[in-house]
Amino acid sequence: MLSAQELERYARHIVLREVGGPGQAVLKRSRVLVIGAGGLGAPVLLYLAAAGVGALGIVDDDKVALSNLQRQVIFATSDVGACKVESAASAVLRLNPHVAVEPLPVRLTAANALELISNYDIVADGSDNFPTRYLVSDACFLARKPLVTAAVGTFDATLTTLRPYEQGAGNKPNPTYRCLFPEPPPPGTVPLCAEAGILGALTGVVGSMMALEVLREIVGFGEGLVGRLLILDARSMRFETVAYGWDPANPLSGEHPTIRSLSMHA
Repeated sequence: MLSAQELERYARHIVLREVGGPGQAVLKRSRVLVIGAGGLGAPVLLYLAAAGVGALGIVDDDKVALSNLQRQVIFATSDVGACKVESAASAVLRLNPHVAVEPLPVRLTAANALELISNYDIVADGSDNFPTRYLVSDACFLARKPLVTAAVGTFDATLTTLRPYEQGAGNKPNPTYRCLFPEPPPPGTVPLCAEAGILGALTGVVGSMMALEVLREIVGFGEGLVGRLLILDARSMRFETVAYGWDPANPLSGEHPTIRSLSMHA
C-alpha cells in the first residue's frame, strides 16, 4: 500500500494511464541492482529513487575523486575521498526516504556476481569496462534476471535490454550480449575515459534513458529494447535503433553452449 505521502509524491506517475496506482505499487515492490555509481549510475540511481523503486542496491568499490564531479552528479565536492556507494546512498535517501538503499562497497567478481544479482529483480549495468560488462551479462543470463546495459564513449553511446533466457519472435531465444558483441575488443584498443575524455552531459542523458528503460521493464509499458540496440551520436544529436537477433553460435544460449558457469571470468 502507498502512504498518503507517497500518493502525493508520485501523483504525476499515478495519473498516467500506463502507470497508475497499480504500476506505482509494482515499483515500490521492485528491487534494482545498479552496477557502478559513476557517470551512468548517478542518474540511474537518482531517477529510480525519485520514481519510487522500493529497493536499490549499489555495487562500486571506488572512492569519489575530484575528476568524477564533471559528470557524476550524485556527488558533491564535500564527498571527495568518500566511499562512492555510501555517498550515493546518502544522496538517494535525501531525495526519497521511502527507498531502501543497500550500499555494496565491493568489486563485482565471478565469485560474488550470482549471489548479488539473485537478490534483485532487474539489473542496470553502468560499468566502464568490458570485463565487467561481459561478467554482468553472463551472470544475469545464468540467474535469469533482466539486464539494462549501456556504454558511453567520448561523444557516443549505446543502450539495450537483455532477456536472453526468454523466447522471442519465431520461437527463438532472445539474443544475449554475446550475440550483439561476440568478443570484447583486445586490451588497449579502446582508450579509457581518463585518456580519451568524455562529455559529462552525455552520461546524464544515457543514464536517464537507462532509468527510463528499467521503469518500462518493471511496469511493463511501451516497446522495450530487447533485440534492439539504441545508438546515440552526441555530435549530430542523432539517435538510431538497430535490430539484432539470437546467434545460434553464441556460447550462452546457442545450439552448443559452452558457458554454464562464471568460471571463465575468474
